[in-house]
Amino acid sequence: MPRLILTTLLLCLAWVPAARAQDDPALEQRIDAHQRVTGGRAELARGHVDVGPRFADGRWTLMIHDDTRKAAGAASVWRHAERTVLRVSDAGRLTVPDDPVYAFLHTKPGAPVHVVPETQDRDVVWVGWNTQDPEVMRRIDRGVTLTLTGVQGPGDLVVYLQSGSFSEPKVLWDSTGKPAPVWVDVNTHTHANWVFTEPGVYLVRITVAADLRDGSKVADTRELRFAVGDAATADEALATAWRAGTAARPVAAPAAETAGGAIVALIAVAAVALAGGAGWAAARGARAKRAARAARPRAVEDGDRA
Repeated sequence: MPRLILTTLLLCLAWVPAARAQDDPALEQRIDAHQRVTGGRAELARGHVDVGPRFADGRWTLMIHDDTRKAAGAASVWRHAERTVLRVSDAGRLTVPDDPVYAFLHTKPGAPVHVVPETQDRDVVWVGWNTQDPEVMRRIDRGVTLTLTGVQGPGDLVVYLQSGSFSEPKVLWDSTGKPAPVWVDVNTHTHANWVFTEPGVYLVRITVAADLRDGSKVADTRELRFAVGDAATADEALATAWRAGTAARPVAAPAAETAGGAIVALIAVAAVALAGGAGWAAARGARAKRAARAARPRAVEDGDRA
């Protein structure tokens, strides 16, 4: 029996999109105070992207820090959320395993989902957040609050952290729940798992608020534009407007689970976990094939499209 349980755990862990590495050097960054703000439209399909506050023309604003350009030797820039599309391509598609640990994803085992992982996958855009703009660090008092206030799209969105392979997932935002505030300390750079249950265009409304050292309060709300799946177009994402009244739906209470029931569920997973592992292996194989093709541009701006 112990061997069966151990085997089950190892198989289920194969699906975990991102178990965050300790002291990940990819999270170490400094932002230049003089990085420019670009007004052009852009589609970011691969590479490093952060959401974060900045004083744009003196006004507290939630913006997108585009770090994808570094791979081509260009400088990082700040972008306006309403003119930027975050592309979650089919390279990020995974199959939900038959494991009760992932019941919070609101979709059945075996269903396909699109995932932006917590640990970088170079075939998928890597979306996080930071509070590292020099002026922001100088003027805010301790940190900021990021709040998901609504999601508009064809499916559900769940954003969660998982700090290690054997740790329980920590859900930060859930589009089926109430508005969820997340505290972020000053000079912080974090990435999480973003799971979309259906392909299509999503508008993800986020508010960033802070107390400034001079005693004033600031807040700004913007919609992040995601084109999920290869069939979703950037033009559609840019043209989609936020519908007034779009709000989070109440989340159903989780079913109670006894310790004995958890063990029974864990043993039952062993019969089907191989399928989940095979699906993950197939996804990884597909990504390897994509990587062998001609490299795609990391950021496509107006005037650069063929």
